[in-house]
Amino acid sequence: MTKKLFYIDPYLKEFNAKVLDVKYDENGNLYAVLDQTAFYPTGGGQPHDIGTIGNVKVTDVQEINGEIRHYIEAPVSLEAFVCKIDWNRRFDHMQQHAGQHILTAAFEEIFGLKTVSFHLGKELCTIDLAASDLTEEQTMKVEKRANDVILQNKPINTKWVTKEELSSYSLRKETSVKENIRLVIIPDFDYNGCGGTHPKSTGEVASIKILSWEKQRNHIRVSFVCGNRVLSQLHEKQRILTSLNPLLNAPQNGLEHAVKQLLDKEKSLIKELENLKEKLIQQEAEELISQGSEQNLITAIYYDKNMQELQKLARIIAEKGENLVFLLVNESEEQLQIVCGKGKNGEVSAKEWIAIILPLINGKGGGNEFLAQGGGAKHMRGEELVEKALTCLESFVNPHQNTV
Repeated sequence: MTKKLFYIDPYLKEFNAKVLDVKYDENGNLYAVLDQTAFYPTGGGQPHDIGTIGNVKVTDVQEINGEIRHYIEAPVSLEAFVCKIDWNRRFDHMQQHAGQHILTAAFEEIFGLKTVSFHLGKELCTIDLAASDLTEEQTMKVEKRANDVILQNKPINTKWVTKEELSSYSLRKETSVKENIRLVIIPDFDYNGCGGTHPKSTGEVASIKILSWEKQRNHIRVSFVCGNRVLSQLHEKQRILTSLNPLLNAPQNGLEHAVKQLLDKEKSLIKELENLKEKLIQQEAEELISQGSEQNLITAIYYDKNMQELQKLARIIAEKGENLVFLLVNESEEQLQIVCGKGKNGEVSAKEWIAIILPLINGKGGGNEFLAQGGGAKHMRGEELVEKALTCLESFVNPHQNTV
């Protein structure tokens, strides 16, 4: 069994190890087994370490059935090597993981909110709280308490205990294992079973910042960062704010007001545009009604309308053109869209008519007696479809009442 150096000294950056075996897993991925390792395998919400065995890169580390697998980019020989951990990645994970312990304990201490899951991502970390809602006031109180614990520079201790010894500790939650139990302890604050790597004191977490929270099924998901990630987030946000100053012609403390003004103006312009579109469609419908009134028939082909606009036109025509029968087609690069219908005195069923038209373009759709719509592949031009549709219309409309 591989000796777990990451538990003996989580600050170990370089170590010597002998390669015991090199194998392929069930998916054909190459991995090495070492006699001892400082590479932490994925587990407990903490991602794996990366680094090198000799000059070969370690890209993943997993513990499967008690075997710690070091996935490597190339074969290595069965001999001793100097192995190196990617320390920046490891220490970042130590900061985030310890920060999660502190934040979780603070939520439980102040508001009795338990953490049900934890995820350590590449840029952000999240915890899911057993809660239905969360307020800004609550998060500020928790964040302050968490950072106070960091400033106190409390020790972060680890201890291996037996199942029988657990009763001596006020654990935050029941341990997931019943033997080889490892506790991570922040004295007088948090006692928790955990197999991850952590710094030796809360001060090394540096700081915790809650970024956001949202409803996630029956829980509240809180996004946060710790340590060096806080500075990265601050730098990125400052970069964005600085770039917005000249664009919005406002100082940083006036950006919120400037953005609100822009959004209000956008809403006003969108509403004005919608009103103008409605008037345009109304006018267009009246012109079509006027043009088709002599034969009680309207056909129109468009190249820039969507189905919603065709339907609006159709409803106006059906309402105001009592004796009219109409066919509206929009032709795009890949498809044809159709809306057909009639006024209350029109002599064709829109439902029957479109049922004849749609097979011409392998289309789908439907409707009722007065309005029907559908669409299909562009097997022909719009003009050809209209011509065929009118030929179909003649088969069940009195030609003396509607001549094309």
